[in-house]
Amino acid sequence: MLYTLSHSPTQCDLPALLRLTTQGDDLLLIQDGVLAGLAGSAHLELLLNAPISLYAMQDDLEARGLVGHFSHKITVIGYNHFVELTEKHRSQMAW
Repeated sequence: MLYTLSHSPTQCDLPALLRLTTQGDDLLLIQDGVLAGLAGSAHLELLLNAPISLYAMQDDLEARGLVGHFSHKITVIGYNHFVELTEKHRSQMAW
């Protein structure tokens, strides 16, 4: 399944989202969801401990001035790769 997180991790229940994930799922951080991938944050540790692949939208990182503060353990992608993720996963859930 493809999960998209568009809200700040302080404004949603990130642990609940991660409990739903299973091996092979992907999580794409978009809009304010990219805040979850800030280097050194507690939210990042939660993400890295989940059995999923992590992605973040380049445009959303740039719009928020976070490129230099973002974890290198999360793959930064553009819209073409976003489309590939939606094709890979028949089921999607937005948070």
